[in-house]
Amino acid sequence: MKYSSKVLQCNLSPMRKFYPYAVAASAAGKKIYHLNIGQPDVKTPQQFFDAVRNFSAPVLEYAPSPGLPVLMDAIRGYYGRIGVELAEKNLLITTGGSEALQIAACCILDDGDEVLIPEPFYPNYNTFVRTAGAAIRPIPTFAEEGYFYADREKVESCITPNTRAIVVTNPGNPTGVVLTKPQMRMLLEVAVEHDLFLIADEVYREFVYTDEPLASFMQLGFGEENLILIDSVSKRFSSCGARIGCLISKNGELMQQALKYCQARLSVATLDQIASAALYQVEPEYFTAVREEYRRRRDVVVQELQKIPGVLCTKPDGAFYLMARLPVEDAEDFQRWLLEEFEDQGETVMFAAGGAFYAGGRGKDEIRIAYVLNERDSARAIELLGLGLKKYNETR
Repeated sequence: MKYSSKVLQCNLSPMRKFYPYAVAASAAGKKIYHLNIGQPDVKTPQQFFDAVRNFSAPVLEYAPSPGLPVLMDAIRGYYGRIGVELAEKNLLITTGGSEALQIAACCILDDGDEVLIPEPFYPNYNTFVRTAGAAIRPIPTFAEEGYFYADREKVESCITPNTRAIVVTNPGNPTGVVLTKPQMRMLLEVAVEHDLFLIADEVYREFVYTDEPLASFMQLGFGEENLILIDSVSKRFSSCGARIGCLISKNGELMQQALKYCQARLSVATLDQIASAALYQVEPEYFTAVREEYRRRRDVVVQELQKIPGVLCTKPDGAFYLMARLPVEDAEDFQRWLLEEFEDQGETVMFAAGGAFYAGGRGKDEIRIAYVLNERDSARAIELLGLGLKKYNETR
C-alpha cells in the first residue's frame, strides 16, 4: 500500500512516543514521574465544571463553525483588558491551539515553501508544516547562549525565496525563552519588510517569571496583515482536556480562507466552548498564584539539575519547560533504559528526548523537562534522573 509522502516525513511525538514503555513499566509496578508532557496538575478553575453542570438543552446542537458567540465575546473581553481590541470577525474558535496552527499552515503554505522556526521547537510544528507540503528552516540556537534567537541578522540570514512565514512561541516551548517588547517588534518588522506572515503561538502568555509585563504581538499596533496569533485555554487555565483554542488575525482575507477549514470540520464541541467561556471569569489572583507555583517548581528543578555532574541547563524565564543537555550520546536510548531496566525504590522518570525538537540531527543528547509536578515530586524526579544517569553511564 502507498502512503502520503507528507505523512512519511512526520514523526511520532517525542512526548508520547514512549507511552507503550511507560505502560509496561507501570504494569511491572513502577511509579513513573512524568516530566515528558505539559499536563499541569494545577486544578482547573471551578467555573468550568459549574458551567457544564448548569448546561441544559433539549438537543446538544452543532455550534456555529466560527465558534459560539459566548466564547468569542469572552476571548474578546480578555484581549480588551490587555489593550487589544478585536472584532468577532478576527476570531475563529478551534479544537485546541493545535488545530489553529494546522489551519494557519494550510492557508499560507504550498509544496516547497519554507517556514522559519527557532530550534529547538515544539515538535508538532513539523507535522503541521509537513502536512501542508512545506518544510521547516531552523533558526539555530545553542544551549550555551540560553537558546537566544531574537537577533535581526540571525533571522534575516535564514530567509530564502521560499520563506513564507516566521513561527515563534512566546514564552517558548521547549526552552522557556521570553521575548522582550523590542525583540517582538523587531521580529514583526522583519516579517513586514520581507512580506512574510508571523505566526505567534502565545498559549503560555501568563507564565513569565521576570519583570516583563504581560505581552502579545497584537499590542504592537502595526503589521496586522502579517500577524497570525494562536491561543488556547489549555495551559492558561489548566484545561488541556477541553481542546479549545483560537486563531486570531486582523487579516480579513486570511480569516475568510481559514473559515473554509472551520466549515469543513463543521464545528468545535459545543459544551466545551460554553464551559471554556466561563473560564475567562476567573480573577487575576488566579494567574498570580499559578505563576508563583510554577516559579517555585522551576527553581527546584533547575537547582537539582545543577547538582548532577555533566548536566547543562539554563534557568528559563517563562512557560513551564526547560531544555537540558545530558552526559549521554542518545537520550532516547537512555529514556528506554530508564523505563525498562532502571528503578530506585520502585520509581523511575520520564522526559521528552531532545532530538525531535530539532530539524536536522542536533539535540540527541538533550531532553525537555516539563516542570508540571509539585515541588516535592519535581525534586524526586530530578533525583531519579541523576541516579539513572550515574548507573546508565557506569553500565555503558
